[in-house]
Amino acid sequence: MAQTSTSNMKPSRPGAALWKNIVLHRYLYFMLLPCLLFFIIFNYIPMGGLLLAFKEYKFNKGILGSPWIGFDYFVTFFHSYQSRELIQNTLIISCMKLFVYLPFPIVLALMFNEVRNKWFKNVSQSVLYLPHFLSWVVVVGLVQRILAPDTGLLNELITNMGGDGSTFFMMDPKYFYQIMFGSHLWKSIGWDSIIYMAAISGVNPDMYEAAKIDGAGKLREIWSITLPSIMPTVVILFILSLGNILSAGFDQLYLLRTPGNMQLSDILDTYIIRVGLKNGQFGYATAVGMIQGIIGLILVVFANRLSRKVSDTSLW
Repeated sequence: MAQTSTSNMKPSRPGAALWKNIVLHRYLYFMLLPCLLFFIIFNYIPMGGLLLAFKEYKFNKGILGSPWIGFDYFVTFFHSYQSRELIQNTLIISCMKLFVYLPFPIVLALMFNEVRNKWFKNVSQSVLYLPHFLSWVVVVGLVQRILAPDTGLLNELITNMGGDGSTFFMMDPKYFYQIMFGSHLWKSIGWDSIIYMAAISGVNPDMYEAAKIDGAGKLREIWSITLPSIMPTVVILFILSLGNILSAGFDQLYLLRTPGNMQLSDILDTYIIRVGLKNGQFGYATAVGMIQGIIGLILVVFANRLSRKVSDTSLW
């Protein structure tokens, strides 16, 4: 019997395996379709507006008809007397939210993992998750009521302890970072701990049993088993967070700003809104926002490459 030569076999078309996989799992891809449409409509299509960063926008000509000006807006921003202060404030606040805040949800997830009373665990999780669903308007409103001079809860406690209860914490710049970080921690820690709890639940229980046989205590189990097991999740979330290193959070900072702490709370996000919407400099504001995105992209790519070399954990 003559053997069929491999040279006579038809090569499979490029992408045939991909389409076959899509057809095979068509229902799963159909469920993914709304998510894809969301990002296409609200993330990718608006990227066409980045042309404003290189054009002098004219209302009567539109984006495409407006004249090109090249990199003039970028040069103007970096030569502005405000640029250094804005970048410095943004980096300080972003680094606090990224590096200082990072251990808190991890520790909270570890604490929840050790709670054995299901009723207490469920109630505690619900209480700590709730602030995530409150808008920053509500959160900052609560902060202002608590820290209000004379009538605020904190000042009343200080007065009852024999101190001066007239301190205007929101206007004093030396309290700004504590207020900013404390409100961010209270609002985000519960929700951000969920993904770490999911990672902890995926750790093989046999590893804990083996550690107990070897005489390891609870702290040793956490240090030698739990933390190394969830470290890939921590690294991935950290890399993703680097993309927002120049975006310190507009809602919170805009609401916390007062004339007293303006030199610390004025960041790139608030500056973009001020010059873009209030002053009508759409092209200039787009250029500053584009700087944020480009630097974030560079940091994500660099951190991903470094992580892949050091720990074999990466986004791609």
